[in-house]
Amino acid sequence: MDTISRERRSTNMSRIRGRDTKPEMTVRQEAHQLGFRFRLHRRDLPGTPDLVFPSRHKVVFVHGCFWHRHEGCRFAYQPKSNVEFWNAKFDGNIARDMRVRQELTRTGWDVLTIWECETADKRALARKLVDYLSHADS
Repeated sequence: MDTISRERRSTNMSRIRGRDTKPEMTVRQEAHQLGFRFRLHRRDLPGTPDLVFPSRHKVVFVHGCFWHRHEGCRFAYQPKSNVEFWNAKFDGNIARDMRVRQELTRTGWDVLTIWECETADKRALARKLVDYLSHADS
């Protein structure tokens, strides 16, 4: 059961941003420090990827573990109240993510998803970015 009022929960949830989040900023800073240049949130691409590397034809999505259901992650917990709403919300997010990835791949873009929990280890994040962006095809 939720420990705060419905109105307060609604206010809290409405303040969650979709872009310029802390995990996204961490990925952007790492990529930039590594010397990779990118565009942000290109609306002409399916799903409006967080980082776009046009010359490499690669995109990066930085997904929140809770919202996008990072399998096996402690941050992808199941809310105990309003379960039907949350299940529908999560199912929709997963389906949309899959559709967007397929559309980008179909149009020749290489797609990488970086999970929120992966941004805590900056060395591993840097390795992942270098491995992904330094090779012609990943």
